[in-house]
Amino acid sequence: MEYSIQQLARLSGLTARTLRWYDQIGLLRPARVAESGYRYYGPAQVDRLQDILYYRALGVELGHIRELLDDPAFDRLDALRRHLEKLRAQPAPQDAQIRSVEKTNGCEERRENMNDPEKFEALNRQAVAENEAAYGQEARTAYGDSAVDAANSRFLDMDKTTHDAWNEQDVRLRAGLEAAVQAGLSPESETGRELCALHRHWLAATTPRLTPAMHRGIAELYVQDERFTAYYDRTVPGCARFLRDAVARWAE
Repeated sequence: MEYSIQQLARLSGLTARTLRWYDQIGLLRPARVAESGYRYYGPAQVDRLQDILYYRALGVELGHIRELLDDPAFDRLDALRRHLEKLRAQPAPQDAQIRSVEKTNGCEERRENMNDPEKFEALNRQAVAENEAAYGQEARTAYGDSAVDAANSRFLDMDKTTHDAWNEQDVRLRAGLEAAVQAGLSPESETGRELCALHRHWLAATTPRLTPAMHRGIAELYVQDERFTAYYDRTVPGCARFLRDAVARWAE
């Protein structure tokens, strides 16, 4: 099966911008580039991306990952076995990721095909675990254990169609914020209202009882916490503040 860059982004949980960056640094080249300039990825690239994300989960730098995967002596089956050893040896092993590597390893040994969504399912669970480790304490203090647990559960229970739509909303939100900031628009403008509504809709997918106060509180974190600010401002500075101000004006 062949994937466009947007389809592979939705499948893997990465952004299209990240995949373009991986192409620029020679880490993940597309199988082909159409005359239109669109990138397309095949089975070999999907497997390579899975390997990249496994290495990233172990804290390996991108440059070193490229060297490992481009080494003519690279043996994927051997690499998977070593992944398992390192994952099991971690102080707080990630069970979902271990199961994913075990399943991938088994398919490689038996020369069986693993369907593409399965290749990234455990990494989505890992994303929840990492998000919990990074922001869980603040979120639970602000909104309570039940709200955070429910949000995590709703994220993990999303089917592929829902998850794809959710990721697409995030892409649209960040693109809209960048365009608004670059155009010098005000958060109190109609564009600001539309972006506030899009952000609320994106949050509501995992937080169905989202109140205006909760919405404003979450948006405020985007400015107060440098980790959130870095996410929204990584290409165009000022996006996090624009969103915070738009939500403060338009949340309802």
